[in-house]
Amino acid sequence: MALLLPDVSLEASLLARAQRGDQGAVGEIYERFFPPIYQYVRLRIEDREHAEDITAEVFVKLLDAVGTPRAPRDSLRGWLFRVARNEVYRHYGKNKQFPLESLEEWLPSGEDIESDTIRAATVEQTRRALRSLSVEHQEILILRFSEGLDLQATADVMGKSLSAIKSLQFRATEALRRALGMGKGRGND
Repeated sequence: MALLLPDVSLEASLLARAQRGDQGAVGEIYERFFPPIYQYVRLRIEDREHAEDITAEVFVKLLDAVGTPRAPRDSLRGWLFRVARNEVYRHYGKNKQFPLESLEEWLPSGEDIESDTIRAATVEQTRRALRSLSVEHQEILILRFSEGLDLQATADVMGKSLSAIKSLQFRATEALRRALGMGKGRGND
């Protein structure tokens, strides 16, 4: 189940209010973003309590950063996911595989070819196929198709250029298709 995140104009408004010291805005940010940040962390960490602790730490870091040069500037969403990613890395390292036992929770339901590819296979086939992908490929598929981050936000979270993210997404989707035994994109089988 993909969570819907706030639209960009609301996100910018909340960020501006928080930077002016509006505690109500900080509360709204927490209410709106805790579920998707927790879901992202939970996909990386099997222990629910530890995932909650790491997610809470993301919001503590936001509180510490607001009003400083470290505060989010452009994308609150991207900043929060980047901090979550860094916290997971700090605790578990960069190469930890996603624990895909809870795969059913994030299977995307969009109208694009990538979502169609994932839905076309059974959950167990998809779980095995995703497990066979590199950590980086798993992460981009989750950020883009489960968490709904746009290309630029994904680039910010992963610390890569926009063109690198486009290439990585293409390679991850192709690797997933191969792992599912689906060959190349539509019409190329």
